[in-house]
Amino acid sequence: MGEKRTNLCHGRSGNPAVHDDSLIWEERRRVSFERGRAVPITVGGSALKQLFVYLRKLHELEGIRLYWNLLNMMLISVMDGIGLYLLVPIMGIVGIVNMNTSKIPYISEVSRTMKQLPEQWVLPLVLSVYLAVVIGQAILKRRQTIQNIAIQQRFMKYLRMDTYRTIMEANWLFFIHRRKSDFSALLTSELARVNQGTTQTLTLITSLTFTFIQIGFALLLSWPLTLIVLGCGLGFTYFSRHFVRNAKALGDSTTELHMDYLAGVNEQFNGIKDIKSNALEYSHLAWFKTICRQIERNLVNLSALQATSQLRYGIASSVMIVTFVYLSVDVLHVSAGQLMLIIMIFGRLWPRFSSLQGTIEQIATSIPAFAKLFEIKTACLQARDAWSQMASDKPDAMTIRDSIEFRNVSFRYDKDSALTIRGVSLSIPANSMAAIVGKSGAGKSTLVDLLIGLLTPEQGGVFIDGRSLDERSIAGFRQSVSYVSQEPFLFNASIRDNMQLVQPNVSESQIWQALHLAASYDFVSKLPNGLDTVVGDRGVRLSGGERQRIVLARAILRNPSVLILDEATSALDNENEAIIQTALERLKGNMTIVVIAHRLSTIRNADQVIVLENGEVIQQGAYAQLAAETKGTFGKLLAFQEPATRTGMN
Repeated sequence: MGEKRTNLCHGRSGNPAVHDDSLIWEERRRVSFERGRAVPITVGGSALKQLFVYLRKLHELEGIRLYWNLLNMMLISVMDGIGLYLLVPIMGIVGIVNMNTSKIPYISEVSRTMKQLPEQWVLPLVLSVYLAVVIGQAILKRRQTIQNIAIQQRFMKYLRMDTYRTIMEANWLFFIHRRKSDFSALLTSELARVNQGTTQTLTLITSLTFTFIQIGFALLLSWPLTLIVLGCGLGFTYFSRHFVRNAKALGDSTTELHMDYLAGVNEQFNGIKDIKSNALEYSHLAWFKTICRQIERNLVNLSALQATSQLRYGIASSVMIVTFVYLSVDVLHVSAGQLMLIIMIFGRLWPRFSSLQGTIEQIATSIPAFAKLFEIKTACLQARDAWSQMASDKPDAMTIRDSIEFRNVSFRYDKDSALTIRGVSLSIPANSMAAIVGKSGAGKSTLVDLLIGLLTPEQGGVFIDGRSLDERSIAGFRQSVSYVSQEPFLFNASIRDNMQLVQPNVSESQIWQALHLAASYDFVSKLPNGLDTVVGDRGVRLSGGERQRIVLARAILRNPSVLILDEATSALDNENEAIIQTALERLKGNMTIVVIAHRLSTIRNADQVIVLENGEVIQQGAYAQLAAETKGTFGKLLAFQEPATRTGMN
C-alpha cells in the first residue's frame, strides 16, 4: 500500500531560527515527486491539442448559442467600424476638419445627399445617426456580456461534474497512489484556470474577428496607412514570442505551487492537534512563509511579464505616432484632415494588437492547467472501476443467502512488489460473525478490500453465494455492504444530517432505531439538541467512543447484508469497547459481520477466527479452539495481550 507521509513541515525544534525555509521547500517538492504524485508538465503541442479538445466540447455543449454569440459579436464589430467610418467624414461635413470625402466609398454619396438638406438639419441628423450606432452597439455589448457569462458558467458546471464523476469512478488502487489534496486543487483552482483558458481562447477568436472587421473599414478609409500599421503590428508580435514562452513557464509554476500549497494546508489542519500539542506552530509557519513567498514571486513575475509586454507596445505606439505625424507634416505635407485620419486609424488598430498579445499570454499561463487536468483524467479513466462502466443507474442491493468465499486468492499492489495476499482460501457463512486477526502488515485490511471489491485479485476469486464477484455483480454487492473504519468520519453537520447521508429519505424513528442498535440512543437523547446537535469538524465535539457509535449506527441504518469493522474499537477504552460489543451481539444473526481486530478481547463471540501472517491464512477456527492451541500464533498473541489487559484493568 501507499507509504505513510512524513510531515516535512515538522522541524526538530519549535524555534523558527533553526529552520532554513528554502531547504524545507525544496525537500517538500522532492518528496512530492518521489511519491509519484505527478510527472513534470509539458506545455508544448500536446497541451495545445488538449485546449482544442475542450473547445470542441464547449461547441458540443453550446451548439447554436455559440454561433449566435459570434453573430452578435460581428454586429458589434460592424457597428464599431461604422462609428469609425462615419466619425472623420462627419467632422469634414460639419466643418471641424477640412476633408475631401469624395474618394471615400459610400461616404461620398451620403455627403452629396446631405448637402441637399437644409443646413440647420445636417448636424443634428449626423449626430443622431452616430448616437443611434453607439447606443445600438452598447445594447448588443450588454447582451453579449450576459451571454458570455452564461456560456462560461455552463461550461464550468460541465467541467466540475465531468471531472468529479471521473475521479469518483476511479478504483481504490488509484487513490492509494495519489495525494488527495491534488483532487481538491484540480476541482478548484485548476478547473478555474481551464475555464479561463477556454474563455480566453474564445475572447481571442472574438478579438481576431473584431480586428479583421476593423481592418476592413480602415482599408476603405486609407489602405496605404492601414497596411503600414498592420506591418508594424505583425512585426512587433513576431518579436514578442518570448513573452508567450515565459508565460507558459510561469503557468507551470502556478500549477505546482497551488497543489503544494493546498496539500500542505490540508495536512497541517488535519493534524492541528498534534501541531498544537507538540508546539510545532513555528516550523509550520516557516513552511507557510516559504510557499507564500514562492506564490508571491510567481504572481509578481507574471504581472511583470504582462506589464513589460504592454509597456513595449505602448512605447512602440508612441514612437510610431510621433514618426507618422512628423513624416506627414514635414515630409509629406499632408492636410489636417488626412493627419486626423492617420491618428484615428492608428488609434483604433494598434490597441487591437496589444490586446491580442495580452490574451495570448493569458492563454499560455493556463495551458499547464489543461495538461494537469488531462493527465489526472487520463489516469482516472485508465484506473476506472469496471462496474462503473456498466452501471447507468444505482443498482439494487444484493442479499447474501449462503456464504462469502475466497478461492486461492493472491494479490499484490505493484507488479514488481511481493505478494500481499498469498493463496487465501476461506468461507464466511451468511449471517455469521468472522474475525480477522494478525500482526501489523499481515494483510488484514487488504483482505477486506478484496472482499468488498475495492481491489481485484491477481489470482483466484471472491465468490458470493457461489457466483464470482465480477464487474457484473460488484455494484449490487457494494450496495449491500457497510464499512466502519478505525478512524470514524463525520461531517461538520448535525447527527441527523450525518445519518441521512446513507439514507436521505429515512424517517426519524428509523434513525432512533439504528442508534439503539448501535448503543447510541441514551447519549444522543441526552444531548441538548438531540438529533440536531452539530458534531463539529470530523465529529470533534463528540468523544472517540461516541463518534464510533454514531458511525456504526449510520452503517446499520443502511440495512446491509455485510457489516465490516476495520479495527473499529482499537482506539476505544474498555467501557466503550464493551458497549460496541453489546451492539454487535444485537446484530449477530441479522447480517454477516466481519471484524478486523488487534485487541483479541473484542472477538470472543465470533463464530470463527481467521489468523493471517505474511498474507497467508495460518490458523482458522473457533475462538476457544484457537485459544487452546497455545503454541499457535493466535495463542501467542492472546497470551501476550491478556497480561496487559489485566494490568490495564488493575
